[in-house]
Amino acid sequence: MRGPIAPPQVPLALSRADAFDDLVRDAADRLERRWPQLADVEFAVQEVPWAKDTPPADDDTVPLGRLIGAGKDRPSRIVVYRRPVEIRAKTRDERALLVHEIVVEQVAELLGLSPENVDPKYGED
Repeated sequence: MRGPIAPPQVPLALSRADAFDDLVRDAADRLERRWPQLADVEFAVQEVPWAKDTPPADDDTVPLGRLIGAGKDRPSRIVVYRRPVEIRAKTRDERALLVHEIVVEQVAELLGLSPENVDPKYGED
């Protein structure tokens, strides 16, 4: 008699989107341990930036992340754009490093600090 390869609660494979979500969650968790005030910040993934999030037409850069400040009834939100990151970082390790740097940069903007103050290892390969 043959049984399942893995227990039902363990996925056999994650989709690329799920794996990317995990990278963002890991980066946020690491920073929340150092900065408890981030507990109220929402971290999200969006496939691509909306047109209103992109720079003016004379600038060809595509944003990799965005900070959306808190509103009357909503907390601050940090968004990482999956497709632009995947285009720039081919391996999982490159994506993990890039996602972490994006999250650090957005947290630094939120807290009014430099990225190096948010994470002393920022920018190290």
